[in-house]
Amino acid sequence: MRKRPRLEKRRSTVADKLKTSASGPPFTIRMGLPHMDELWSDLNSKLSTGRLTKNEERLYRKWGKALQLLSLNPFYPGLSSHEISSLTQKYGKKIFESYLENRTPGAARMFWTYGPERAEITILALEPHPENNEYGKVKLDAEP
Repeated sequence: MRKRPRLEKRRSTVADKLKTSASGPPFTIRMGLPHMDELWSDLNSKLSTGRLTKNEERLYRKWGKALQLLSLNPFYPGLSSHEISSLTQKYGKKIFESYLENRTPGAARMFWTYGPERAEITILALEPHPENNEYGKVKLDAEP
């Protein structure tokens, strides 16, 4: 029976893959202010002190993987990224939705936009899939 890899190894793998190098990913990922930045910082802080709950650990893994894929290719097939026209109209800039998970009740979705600078993506919200496509209820963070 194979042992499950330790969380520390997964953490460094996710964090290392999110770092950019000279030939690194085409997009730098930024977190929206204030909520996304606070949530990501809180998860990283709890991870470094070993205080993540199982749900937080699962979120960290899925979100970290989605961020990695997003930085390499925003339209990677597994992310199912697509523009949400109602949010684009509401906020006056293209807003996209990408999947963190699928075929799960209340599956998590990540909302993002390009910018504020060239080759950057800003994560604006992390929410369950809106029921009945009611995207008007989605609250987006500000860009950094």
